[in-house]
Amino acid sequence: MSAFPIGATLLDAMVLAVVTQKDTYGYQITKDIQEHFAVSESTLYPVLRRLQKNGSLTTYDRPYQGRNRRYYRITATGKALLDQYRKDWHDYKSQVDFFLDSQ
Repeated sequence: MSAFPIGATLLDAMVLAVVTQKDTYGYQITKDIQEHFAVSESTLYPVLRRLQKNGSLTTYDRPYQGRNRRYYRITATGKALLDQYRKDWHDYKSQVDFFLDSQ
């Protein structure tokens, strides 16, 4: 697991990246991110609400084992935001790599 903290913007970008692959539900998003980072469901659900509120995600419900499961779908706004996050990440990573990779 990473020794560096994960900020809100990076969490937003990771959630959008997961959801851009396919519509999915909150618990699965958590599990996908937990494969690489130590985050809890209680951390990710506010991220999902924030991304829904800003128009990056939409939701719909499907029945699952007698109850509804909420699925998240990325919007055109979310895809544009993810593209910007990817560009910003590349620039940021290059700047950090300048220092950390220099011998």
